[in-house]
Amino acid sequence: MLVGAYPFEDPGEPKDFRKTIQRILQVQYSIPGNIQISYECRHLISRIFVEDPTKRITITEIRNHEWFLKNLPADLMDKKTMSNQYEEPDQPMQSIDAIMQIISEATIQPVGLYDLDLDMDDDMEDLDLDPDLDINSSGEVIYAV
Repeated sequence: MLVGAYPFEDPGEPKDFRKTIQRILQVQYSIPGNIQISYECRHLISRIFVEDPTKRITITEIRNHEWFLKNLPADLMDKKTMSNQYEEPDQPMQSIDAIMQIISEATIQPVGLYDLDLDMDDDMEDLDLDPDLDINSSGEVIYAV
């Protein structure tokens, strides 16, 4: 999924399933050289593909790995991880009052916006007047051959 190829396939013989099974059992995986993968990602892969299951990385360790946490959507983060990521140790978080002040300032319309005609109905009326517009068309495009 990461590089668009199976990690245990022999690049020289991708259809040789016996060879693929042997490579899986011997943990012989490969990452194509033309694919750029970060050091953190390579490290995580090397910890996942370990022959001895007792030495393999656990799900908890994967979820705390630096590659896994990089750019992780906020709704997938643990509350503990999320609160530590956005909190700067020497600066307190903004108060609710400060946040509400920012929001109220952002909702004030700038001068000049009151003159704009934002009524979209006028644009729809133009469509009714267009004689070339075929509203009964199936949407099918026909080309002359």
